[in-house]
Amino acid sequence: MAANLAREGFAVQSYDLKGNGSCNSIREAARGAEILITMLPDGDAVRDAVLSALPHLTAGCVVVDMSSSDPVGTRALGVVLESNGISFVDAPVSGAVVGARDATLAIMAGGEKSAFEKVRPVLEALGKSIFHVGPLGAGHAVKALNNYLGAAGTLAGFEALLIAQAFELDPKPMLEAINASTGRNSTTERKIARDILTGAYASGFKLSLMTKDVAIAAALAKDLKLKTPFLSETLRMWREAKKTLAKDADHSEIYKYQENLAKPRSAGARKNPAPSRGAASRRPKKSRRRRRST
Repeated sequence: MAANLAREGFAVQSYDLKGNGSCNSIREAARGAEILITMLPDGDAVRDAVLSALPHLTAGCVVVDMSSSDPVGTRALGVVLESNGISFVDAPVSGAVVGARDATLAIMAGGEKSAFEKVRPVLEALGKSIFHVGPLGAGHAVKALNNYLGAAGTLAGFEALLIAQAFELDPKPMLEAINASTGRNSTTERKIARDILTGAYASGFKLSLMTKDVAIAAALAKDLKLKTPFLSETLRMWREAKKTLAKDADHSEIYKYQENLAKPRSAGARKNPAPSRGAASRRPKKSRRRRRST
């Protein structure tokens, strides 16, 4: 993404903990910046980075968080920035590694319209579809809901594949039919063929990050005092998969977790089955012979 900005003629100062940036510190990267962009694993990291940069930002600067962060935390950080004369736009992205590389990302932005318009040229250098979806926090809320839908669709798509395989269906014509029908989603259109049937598991998006995004959606629903049983179950499955799979597992590897869940249980798997109601649970009655009188 930084390379795309430089390619479009923007003067880019970058900092990364791994040492991949052009600057040696947050202070150096922030000094003199008209727009400060963060792309970090979560909202806590964003808050730490932005507050570290704040003393070195000049009034009128716009901070743009392109991470997948908590919308409630985003609004709280916005209050701090506004009190220091700094505008804040949340502009998370969708489109994975390919979208970032090719500058074809979908970007959903929240914040004051004037701040959004100021950073629009930068966003247009990074993405193909740019949406202003509402006030500050709206971008992160839409991103969380989008990834919840993606996470739920992944579970459904992989489970459908497991059923199809058990029924000995050829996945190629099955996917062709589904992708021309109403059941299609990003999992049937890309993930199954690219990651599962090939065994590559290389979507470029970690399972831990997908789990985090679903948790953000669940936290938002809880904050709004909404009952969301399907969201809760989706989050439970992703969290369970995170516990059982490798720490750096690709999110498509949740298929392995689902595959294990779907294995038929053998008849001998049930230990000490409870007696069924009826004769099996009752003691047989002793037969009583009546003596014949002679």
